[in-house]
Amino acid sequence: MKRPNWFQVSAEGGKAIGALHHYAITGTSLPVDLIHLIFLRVSQINGCAHCIDIHTRDLIKSGMSVEKIVLVPVWREATYLFSDIEQAALSWAEEVTLVSETHASDEAYSAALSVFGEKDLVELTIVIATMNAINRMGISFRMKPLAKA
Repeated sequence: MKRPNWFQVSAEGGKAIGALHHYAITGTSLPVDLIHLIFLRVSQINGCAHCIDIHTRDLIKSGMSVEKIVLVPVWREATYLFSDIEQAALSWAEEVTLVSETHASDEAYSAALSVFGEKDLVELTIVIATMNAINRMGISFRMKPLAKA
């Protein structure tokens, strides 16, 4: 079943989510590569093909190796490829994205806080929440990936 382009159906809603996305990328103090890494991991967890495609492309454009990108879903088995900051961000992204299971545990919060500090952790959580919102719209309205056969 064909689903509508949600940006067109609710232009104001699309604009609001777009503004949140813009803030996540340009308004936080987090490195852009880290933001796209988190966008990718959250999208992988949620299964949003459109966003996985886009953020994989963004990471490749930024110079991240394909070898590292393909191991993002199993980063805990390839920690040597990921910095301490990336590992802490990936861990917190998983914790927050799976919040119905994890309830953002005190242990995970303390671990993330020790690496990021209060302000950066709030901003990281905004980045994670932003991609979760976009994924839910993308999946619900079947946004297609850019990839060609």
